[in-house]
Amino acid sequence: MLNFDWLRGVSPMAAKAVFLGLFVVAGLLVTMIPREYIYEGVESPRWWHNLKLWALGVLAIIFTIYSIF
Repeated sequence: MLNFDWLRGVSPMAAKAVFLGLFVVAGLLVTMIPREYIYEGVESPRWWHNLKLWALGVLAIIFTIYSIF
């Protein structure tokens, strides 16, 4: 079995901060994706074809929900 007794001393707020920090890191990694990869195969790109916006929007929603609860 997994032994997570070493995490007993971590406060819930610290664990929440680390977890939310991982969402921020994921958002930063999304912004680093080159534009050529985003619009690959799209003949006339529009703003809603930008996958970065969709990914950041979903991350923002999840971040908000987890920060509240």
